[in-house]
Amino acid sequence: MEWFSAPGYWLGRLVLERGVAAIYLTAFVASALQFRALIGEHGMLPVPGYLAGKSFWRAPSVFHFHYSDRLFAGVCWSGAVLAAAIVVGAADWVPLWAAMPMWLTLWVLYLSIVNVGQLWYGFGWESLLLETGFLMIFLGNGRVAPPILTLWLVRWLLFRVEFGAGLIKMRGDPCWRDLTCLYYHHETQPMPGPLSWFFHRMPKPLHRIEVAGNHFAQLVVPFGLFAPQPIASIAALIIITTQLWLVLSGNFSWLNWLTIMLAFSALGGSFVASLVTTPMPPTLAGPPTWFAGIVIVLAAAVLFLSYWPTRNMLSPGQRMNMSFNPFHLVNTYGAFGSICRTRREVVIEGTQDTELTGQTVWQEYEFKGKPGSVHRLPRQWAPYHLRLDWLMWFAAISPGYGLPWMTPLLTRLLRNDPPTLRLLRHNPFPDSPPRFVRAQLYQYRFTTPQELRRDRAWWHRQLIGRYVAPISLR
Repeated sequence: MEWFSAPGYWLGRLVLERGVAAIYLTAFVASALQFRALIGEHGMLPVPGYLAGKSFWRAPSVFHFHYSDRLFAGVCWSGAVLAAAIVVGAADWVPLWAAMPMWLTLWVLYLSIVNVGQLWYGFGWESLLLETGFLMIFLGNGRVAPPILTLWLVRWLLFRVEFGAGLIKMRGDPCWRDLTCLYYHHETQPMPGPLSWFFHRMPKPLHRIEVAGNHFAQLVVPFGLFAPQPIASIAALIIITTQLWLVLSGNFSWLNWLTIMLAFSALGGSFVASLVTTPMPPTLAGPPTWFAGIVIVLAAAVLFLSYWPTRNMLSPGQRMNMSFNPFHLVNTYGAFGSICRTRREVVIEGTQDTELTGQTVWQEYEFKGKPGSVHRLPRQWAPYHLRLDWLMWFAAISPGYGLPWMTPLLTRLLRNDPPTLRLLRHNPFPDSPPRFVRAQLYQYRFTTPQELRRDRAWWHRQLIGRYVAPISLR
């Protein structure tokens, strides 16, 4: 079955599979370290209460059969260990029939987490990881040549990620069409990175070039993924370059890194060898007949399921980051169809005063990733995902986003709840909990170069008003 094999893509497959396994590892570790406060038995949005109103087929998950925090932690750490094993090559040390269940297990475990994660897992990169991870089951291992059909399915996924994001921008905020969105975006994005201040302060003509380059990379280049070589490889390199630019300019969890991994499906071995020195290609056997049959069935199923995301992409009412089935397969993607012009932040404060007066001293809680202290340079966190920090950005845009969990969060701070405090960078009340907590709403902006030199502050902030009135356990 020579027509079915693509041995020249062995190196691209190697990078793709090891990279996806590394992202799986990151995702499982992030879930293990954050779930107790967010969705645990005593969390802000507990899993048992959520599953009580869901059937298995609406939210497939192993936790329908039993839930406990110990079991959830076991699922997370088991997934992390298995992903780490694949990173170091375990899936290539075993026969193909044994490697496929390894990838299937990762997918089932992470699907089980996402389908009970509720708001905390409502991001497009969760579905992207699940769809990518499912395709890895059918990409083969180091003992067989990569199946060309699966490589095409991976490219089709990458096309939907890029082209869908480009379309949602052109249909959305007019600043994408007049090339001015990056006048604001580096400052107002959900979680800026350590270089975001410098990106924001670039001259405005460069911002316009950035936007124009983004449109080219997302609306034109993706079609090159389906062209003959070396055009497909050049298209992949352009996508990798633009995604690395996004990695430098902000924290977008593993979205950019996973997109980079997908692009390796289009990098031909001969093209890569013409640029850098590569190892000698191994001698790979053709895939067995049973495996080829499974891949053909997969391709037919993806073709059928592609109707819904394709219709969405072509619709004037295009929606971003939507799954059309509970298994998160063959989804639609997109990001930042609209851009905020100003940045708002919810700042949580507490006090140990027993009575509130005009002289009450309020002390501020610091989060790990989201802006707080004006003197603190934003940190690099991606591909690790800080779920509470991201939802705090949405809550600042509209209180409706924080309605289900903001009061439970504040209540846990009044108790110095250890799992909740582990989500924060700084607790101003380490010895005893506060008597009152409140939330204030501020407007933030990056300082000018002059203000940075004078005040040694990366941010300037101004109080807008009360977000949540002072509350206590009484």
